[in-house]
Amino acid sequence: MDDMKFRRAMGKFATGVTVIATENQEGVHGMTANAFMSVSLDPKLVVISIKENAKILEKIRESQKYSVNILAADQEELSMIFAGQLKEHSEVVFGYLDNQPVIPGALAQVVCEVSHEHIEGDHSLFIGKVTDINLEDEAEPLVFYSGYRTLTEKQPAPL
Repeated sequence: MDDMKFRRAMGKFATGVTVIATENQEGVHGMTANAFMSVSLDPKLVVISIKENAKILEKIRESQKYSVNILAADQEELSMIFAGQLKEHSEVVFGYLDNQPVIPGALAQVVCEVSHEHIEGDHSLFIGKVTDINLEDEAEPLVFYSGYRTLTEKQPAPL
């Protein structure tokens, strides 16, 4: 099967956009990802999927912690920075939650400790035990569906 056909098919699944962040002695490291999901409510677990050649992979293995930052619609530029699509940009300033770097203004900031790592195909799946969460005021999310998009409010159904 053609790789691009598979990639285009997966792009037909609308997802939110996140920045995964971790920190080690070299500093803060981040990457844009849409491969994120909730796994369990009790205990509170989430999973992220990181490609084997991603720079952040060894950094998460080393730190055993990461944050998932669910981006707002006005944070598309941050997504592009952490996806390596913008080479020239201003320095990204991180906040901290539970001693982990987070993106200020993200709709949600979820801090995790690695519970398990599973290697599948060309990716590593990190199951994370959620240690803290911060929610921002309601804002529109950044969405990926064959490219970046935003949601529009639906009109209420007539009574």
